[in-house]
Amino acid sequence: MMSASGRCLCGAVRYKFDPDALLWAGYCHCESCRRACSAPVTAYFGVRVSAWRWFGEPARFQSSPLAERYFCPGCGSQLAYRTQKLPDEIHGFAASLDDPATYVPKAHFFHAEALPWLHIDDDLKRHPRGGG
Repeated sequence: MMSASGRCLCGAVRYKFDPDALLWAGYCHCESCRRACSAPVTAYFGVRVSAWRWFGEPARFQSSPLAERYFCPGCGSQLAYRTQKLPDEIHGFAASLDDPATYVPKAHFFHAEALPWLHIDDDLKRHPRGGG
């Protein structure tokens, strides 16, 4: 079972979720996520928003007309993402989990935007765009 809690680098913002509310887990290769995280790829998991609880108040950034990103206002750690396209979901960053070793990705999303020099050698499904 995946760890069901996480936090920012400084510990000021934490979250918990019901692990039974986990919807999916995977890598995101889109440009928006790369720029937000300053990383070539990021690992996310989707949870029903009704099962997610914040402890401490995250800051929010409207990264597109339909999406916002949550981060710690103190240390700047990226913590979550929401899009109006999936209003019942919140997407957490796997690296922010209290025990990220329990995270197991199941697919690659937005693989059409993957950087050509990044090679992840696995047999996971590669979706050119979002899930599906």
